[in-house]
Amino acid sequence: MAEQADDTEKTEDPSLKRLEEALKHGDVAKSQEVNAWFVTAASALILLSFSASAAGELRSLMRNLVANAYQVSFDGGALAGLLRQVGIRAIAAVAIPVLLLALAAICGNMIQHRLVWSLDVLMPKLNRISPMAGMKRLFSKQALANFLKGLLKLAIVSAVFVALMWPERRRFEELVTLDLEVLLAITRTLALKLFGAVVAILAVIAAADYLFQYRQWFERQKMSLREVKEEFKQSDGDPKIKAKIRQLRANRAKRRMMASVPKATVVITNPTHYAVALQYERGMSAPVCVAKGVDSLALKIREVAGQHDVAVVENPPLARTLYAAVEIDREIPAEHYKAVAEVIGYVMRLNGTLRG
Repeated sequence: MAEQADDTEKTEDPSLKRLEEALKHGDVAKSQEVNAWFVTAASALILLSFSASAAGELRSLMRNLVANAYQVSFDGGALAGLLRQVGIRAIAAVAIPVLLLALAAICGNMIQHRLVWSLDVLMPKLNRISPMAGMKRLFSKQALANFLKGLLKLAIVSAVFVALMWPERRRFEELVTLDLEVLLAITRTLALKLFGAVVAILAVIAAADYLFQYRQWFERQKMSLREVKEEFKQSDGDPKIKAKIRQLRANRAKRRMMASVPKATVVITNPTHYAVALQYERGMSAPVCVAKGVDSLALKIREVAGQHDVAVVENPPLARTLYAAVEIDREIPAEHYKAVAEVIGYVMRLNGTLRG
């Protein structure tokens, strides 16, 4: 039982295939704090770069609308056209800031992981509506970490807000007496000051939270020894099946080799341990090894050669040398030409095929 428990305990680092499958199913390391930092930083950039132009465009639009309100026709077509024009100008005024916010949200995801298209997270699952599963998620380590993280972030941001705004408390009393344009300028300055501090703090929080989320995700992807073995079998094949395939290939090669023995000119033997079948015909550049074997396979080669009247010549040194030096369907090395030529010449003379 202990061995079985150890076999199923997730102690092994995830393989590349396991990580790819997790990414395919939409299970990625993701921190919402990173997204929040990108959106907050983009908001500060928008406030610094586009707030004046967008506010000026909207102010001009509303001023013209109010100044010429008496000329507005309230019949159906005219009013619809006016609303359309006002909507287009309002959208144009805030289009770039909204686009920057959208790009910031996308970048916040893409910087954590590559783009993922998965429908698995949208598929209905029973554990999402199960009360027991919900309770487990509610009181899980992840939920506790999120709760503590939220409290810490709220405390830090609140402390920074108080530290920055407390010296400005005298100015707040004067804001009600200021002109609107001056009031907007002061508000913009204070907002940028507060945004800068919040962005700096959220950068630290986002980095720490991403490391925590990545560690949690990596722990979830860990594999047991059994899973590692199963994945190895799936990727590289079951060793038993691979051994069976090798055996089938060896048997097929053996049958093909034995079918070539009747074509041989001579079989050189040890005489009992080695057998090398060579084929030579006039016009060939060198003899070719069509079959070779040791022990039982050598005996089988000699039997087939005897059945088809193929000459068998005992030459132990040459048989051992050729067995080690030449592969099936390959010509013999040049250094063995002389010894083999003597054997083949002897066989040809015995068969009466050598003339002159």
